[in-house]
Amino acid sequence: MRPGPESPTWKINAERVVVLGWPRAILMQFAHPLIAAGVAQHSSFQTNRLGPLYRLHGTVRAMLQMTFGDDEAAAAAAERINRIHDRVNGILREPVGPYPGGTPYSAHDPSLLAWVHMTLLHTMPDTYELLVAPLSIAEKDAYCVESRGGARLLGIPETAVPAAYADVKRTVAARLEDGSLAVTDTARRLAADVLRPSFPALPWPADRLLRLVTVGLLPPTLRDAYELRWSKDDDAALSRLSRRFRLFARHAPAALRCWRAARRR
Repeated sequence: MRPGPESPTWKINAERVVVLGWPRAILMQFAHPLIAAGVAQHSSFQTNRLGPLYRLHGTVRAMLQMTFGDDEAAAAAAERINRIHDRVNGILREPVGPYPGGTPYSAHDPSLLAWVHMTLLHTMPDTYELLVAPLSIAEKDAYCVESRGGARLLGIPETAVPAAYADVKRTVAARLEDGSLAVTDTARRLAADVLRPSFPALPWPADRLLRLVTVGLLPPTLRDAYELRWSKDDDAALSRLSRRFRLFARHAPAALRCWRAARRR
């Protein structure tokens, strides 16, 4: 059964501001050398000035359809993603960490898909709590379980999706320590495009907001690996910013806060 209007999935994904967490999830994904290689070699992320904008639009559209659409819309969104993944395969051009040069990769690899999914399960509740409101343990656990339907449509085995948010945290912490992640120069170049998109240049407040949320939420080990500076002033600025967002969320109407697709049902 797909999540309904009273589910934690709807509660979290309905809030527009939660997409501010996506860049953090993307940087966590790029920390896997095979994912970074696939994006660098097959996407318009760096070669097309409007590529990041198209990617964001497509990702938001897919999320809305898979969360708030009916079964047919969710399946169609997943099929579009799977067709894109059909084209993404190749080899690692040079050795990185535990991966020798020539290691093959495919966007249909269940282990890579599972890591992408894990970064989103790790990120979305964190972002919601930072910028909207606290969540109960039960809500975060349900968010994980409810994601299994969409994960299955994308080729991710149900066994790869934890049933508890604490298991997500433990899995990510273990990956940060076991040597399977390695931030490469390729990942750093891709991260620079995430943090400073060129479509067109973001005005200063938006640029600052994007960096604060992305870098502030990033695990410190990855923050260091990406060579991203983070100071006490940054930490204080993020704290002030998050308080303002949470105040807005308490008092603003759903018409301002939430995606239209979430308000129609």
